[in-house]
Amino acid sequence: MHTKTSARNLAVAISLAWAASATGAPAQAVPGDMAIKAAKHAVTAYRDDVVDTLAKLVSYNTVADKDIPCDRNPRHQAFKDTLKQEATRLGLDYADYGCVAIVGLGKGDERVGLVAHGDVQPVDAIKWKKSPFELDRTSEPGRLLARGAEDDKGPIATALYAMKSLKDLQVPLSKRIELYVYMAEESDWAPLEAFIKTHTLPQMNITLDAEYPAVTAEKGYGTLAVTMPATAAPPAGSPFVKAFKGGFFGSQIPEDAQATIANATPALEAQIRARAGKQTGMHYQFERQDGDLLVVAKGLSAHSSKPEDGVNAISMLADALAVQAWPDTTAGSLVNFLNEMVGTGYYGEKFGSIAYRDAFMGPMTFAPTVIRQQDGGAIEMAINIRRPQGKTAEQLTNEINAALAQWQGAHVQLAKVNMQIGDPWVQKDAPQLPVLMKTFAYFTGTKEPKPVAIGGGTNSRLFPHAVSFGPAMPGTVYTGHSEHEFITTKQLLLNLQMYTAVLAELAK
Repeated sequence: MHTKTSARNLAVAISLAWAASATGAPAQAVPGDMAIKAAKHAVTAYRDDVVDTLAKLVSYNTVADKDIPCDRNPRHQAFKDTLKQEATRLGLDYADYGCVAIVGLGKGDERVGLVAHGDVQPVDAIKWKKSPFELDRTSEPGRLLARGAEDDKGPIATALYAMKSLKDLQVPLSKRIELYVYMAEESDWAPLEAFIKTHTLPQMNITLDAEYPAVTAEKGYGTLAVTMPATAAPPAGSPFVKAFKGGFFGSQIPEDAQATIANATPALEAQIRARAGKQTGMHYQFERQDGDLLVVAKGLSAHSSKPEDGVNAISMLADALAVQAWPDTTAGSLVNFLNEMVGTGYYGEKFGSIAYRDAFMGPMTFAPTVIRQQDGGAIEMAINIRRPQGKTAEQLTNEINAALAQWQGAHVQLAKVNMQIGDPWVQKDAPQLPVLMKTFAYFTGTKEPKPVAIGGGTNSRLFPHAVSFGPAMPGTVYTGHSEHEFITTKQLLLNLQMYTAVLAELAK
């Protein structure tokens, strides 16, 4: 649902949804007795089982393979086979549609949908204490570490036992509950969009792929990719940036970067060391290699929709090198571009006039994520954009192009510019919001929780009346795209209680 609605209109719409749900009477302050009973049963009966099921789900490397479609990927099929086994063991029905698996409970023309994904982001295994595809229950007490633990295999496991708990207690349901598990959310939405054209979706949906209390707005995902042309090195003897690389994938704030400085004098190295030493959250290594200086930077990875949760190694390394203006070699041009147009911030403040914010959705974020060496010597850098409402795609595109033109006029002509600007999304019709809010308030002790906006994009956009509900608590660092992904046992069990109560309320 693409919209230019103001934050004020959004607030009005949410208020109307609350009012409409009350049907003339005040909304319940707490979930009903049966919902609370079912939640208590879930956490008492299945506190160990849900962790064991999570361990089975994370054991599969379900990173997308660009050469194998999701419906033919053998690792994805193995994951779905285990999902089917778990569902069947718990007395739930299961259907496999290739890239989409559906776990169900009950019957009825009216349905409540849960939406999650079984694929995961790429992972650098050497950065993990144990295999990222083995649930690590011991390295950090209280934390369950694995790729997918938070995003989204933890939510899938909790959803299974929430449904099982309703079945155990024979909670009377007038609506069927369906858990949709999509296998390419992190890489390609086209198969899901194709599936939806031939499949009738539930009338009301909850996505388990973001934050609490509930997410009713998401920024638009975008990418600006600029390619520095291959150029000859400057005359021998003068210092220049010989190489610069960093990053892992487009939706992760990079924690690794490195640069090679040719002909670096001891004085120049001392300047770079001194500037790097003033940075917070960064670690550097310096090494001499046949007259070159290798500078290796280590920051902190994070989800690119929350650049403030990480320390961007690409931006910070470029800043460490900002002790002089560099000759316009390919890598030198890239460093100059980063320092002059991006800096160490993540709101686009230095990039012409592109920076802006929305009162409800927050600021646009603008963060370099991946640098790739191209054939022939050119270097491409991708900048991740998360765009709130407040500017049209055309306006933002024009502003980006104007800033690029101004920089090129003073430096080098870019070899290529690719730009994709996604649209923000706002959910204005979510009748389940009162149930989600009172459930969250009851189980967390939060007074008067309100819906929130996020920088990430979820499959909520494709499902009727969908909003996200967890699994991450507000004010905590979302670890899903980092090299230190985990969910705490406490949070997993809290999610289990809340999912169970919500389903009991919405499907009764």
